[in-house]
Amino acid sequence: MTSDITQAQDDDRVEAPEGDRVEAPATPLQGKPVLVVDFGAQYAQLIARRVREANIYSEVVPHTASVDELLAKDPAAIVLSGGPSSVYEEGAPELDRAVLEAGVPVFGMCYGFQAMVQALGGTVAHTGLGEYGSTPATVSDATSTLFNGQPHEQSVWMSHGDSVTEAPEGMQVTASTAGAPVAAFEDDERRLYGVQWHPEVMHSTFGQRVLENFLYKGAGITGDWTAANVVEELVGAIREQVGESRVLCALSGGVDSSVAAALVQKAVGDQLTCVFVDHGLLRANEAEQVEKDFVAATGVDLVVVDAKERFLSALAGVSDPEEKRKIIGREFIRVFEQAARDVVGSRGDDEHPVEFLVQGTLYPDVVESGGGTGAANIKSHHNVGGLPDDLQFKLVEPLRSLFKDEVRQVGLELGVPEAIVWRQPFPGPGLGIRIVGEVTAERLEVLRAADAIARHELTAAGLDRDIWQCPVVLLGDVRSVGVQGDGRTYGHPIVLRPVSSEDAMTADWTRVPYDVLAKISTRITNEVREVNRVVLDVTSKPPGTIEWE
Repeated sequence: MTSDITQAQDDDRVEAPEGDRVEAPATPLQGKPVLVVDFGAQYAQLIARRVREANIYSEVVPHTASVDELLAKDPAAIVLSGGPSSVYEEGAPELDRAVLEAGVPVFGMCYGFQAMVQALGGTVAHTGLGEYGSTPATVSDATSTLFNGQPHEQSVWMSHGDSVTEAPEGMQVTASTAGAPVAAFEDDERRLYGVQWHPEVMHSTFGQRVLENFLYKGAGITGDWTAANVVEELVGAIREQVGESRVLCALSGGVDSSVAAALVQKAVGDQLTCVFVDHGLLRANEAEQVEKDFVAATGVDLVVVDAKERFLSALAGVSDPEEKRKIIGREFIRVFEQAARDVVGSRGDDEHPVEFLVQGTLYPDVVESGGGTGAANIKSHHNVGGLPDDLQFKLVEPLRSLFKDEVRQVGLELGVPEAIVWRQPFPGPGLGIRIVGEVTAERLEVLRAADAIARHELTAAGLDRDIWQCPVVLLGDVRSVGVQGDGRTYGHPIVLRPVSSEDAMTADWTRVPYDVLAKISTRITNEVREVNRVVLDVTSKPPGTIEWE
């Protein structure tokens, strides 16, 4: 399911020269996943993303899954990931030969490639000729399944200490490098393929084409996993799960909860009620955007709870960031719990009770939590805002198979307003953790004004999709001397924190053009009288975090 956001995130991917690129045929949704067996690779999720970019559904599964568990998913193909181990290490992950004899197409990468060799009786040796980083590879057969139409010389990304010195019986060796005499092999009859390198990373020039050749030519899979088909499939699944019961959704106005709500609304219509808690810690116009634009686009039944005074009162005099987070979470629980009781009383009945709660869980959440199944009781750490343990709902998690960029594409397909679909990640505690110091109504207004200017100028410069997010931070307990209008000022500094990331686990500061930064600074110091200084945070993550508090 290709998308503009995927392209934006991968702008530094090395583009392969034009050639006979395999195009995915458009056919009805197939429904069989490509399983990525994770041998401990840092790139396992990235492999799944690359498969999905070929419009084919993919899931990550642990290497501890048995052959029966793998085959029970009825996979269209299996990809074996890389990993940090040597196949000779004690306790290193092993590949059951039965996986390779099950008739399912298999593609091994790096460690997965060597695991295939070992399982099939080939030779993996400590040659002392490890290869790391960009490495020239020589393709011996440019008509083969994996390398069809590609040049004989190409750059690949290696990361291996051991090397395959003898291919298993029946394998045709199709590529080599200086340190790996068997760097790729193929067996079209058994539909088994492998490469020593990482085709999923941007540094392997023809990596995506090699992967797509395996998927389309080697495995014979059709690329039919599109946003429209995904919506159709998910809507059907929601209808089957919910039946005639009523559904509740804690709507934040963010991408995940908005798209999840739009999907459920399309599936069950007025059986869904969304609750939007306006805690007064939102950015400029965000509450109105949810109340008007989202409702107009989706027709969802929305209950808005104005709790601004309640949250401000609870936060009065509090400066510690962790305490602020706890207070905001606690108050959200109480407000939402009351709203849920009100909805249950006014919308539910004995025949059609409010039985389900929508949660915007994404696929990385599932993978990082060990592939959890989703508990029936909502725990305080869940992303709906932290609901009490005794609030009994069954979960509806329509996005749990999708990455963030795929969620955006589904949102566009559903007609969710672009201002919401392309909204940058925003923390649940809102501006409450972007004010260093006590949160007051006056400081919130200052920060909202500065934030609105920064967002407007970044949008005007066309940078919205190049930046993961740009927190604007008010140093509420700090003042500095300035000069404005020939007079001395003593105002607050504002910090700009533009960052680029794919998953927020790591991030780097975004090199915003100087003229854009200058315009933001000039406008903020001219238009927000309480601010006389704008500074830029150029810290990566790690060591810094994206948010300041």
